[in-house]
Amino acid sequence: MNPVIRCLIRFCIEQRTDWQVCGEAENGEVAIGKVAELNPDPVILDLQMPVMNGLDAAREIGRKAPNIPMLMLTMNYSEQLLKAAEAVGIKDVCSKIDGLPDHLIAAIQKILDLKNLAIPQTRIIDATA
Repeated sequence: MNPVIRCLIRFCIEQRTDWQVCGEAENGEVAIGKVAELNPDPVILDLQMPVMNGLDAAREIGRKAPNIPMLMLTMNYSEQLLKAAEAVGIKDVCSKIDGLPDHLIAAIQKILDLKNLAIPQTRIIDATA
């Protein structure tokens, strides 16, 4: 994802004073390493990343850190993609072009609620290359 979109995502996330982007990854392999290093509360993955796509990265993150929830962003949302994403452990898929800020914030809040996170500062990895 281009840096402008990544900046927009960071801005949207950090409008919540209790949320912080603790890391960014420009590709799927880097995202896997950042998850191990930073232990975020959720991870946001882009479907189309260089080196390793979001589904493959999610599969590996799920093996190495099964308790960290994941969200996916894509330009090409479909029910088929949602099923494939859920099969590798992704909790929700958000369209980049259809109400991204609101859907992304709602999706993050939903997975944090499901995880019953009542921590003062939520740490998020943005791997939207």
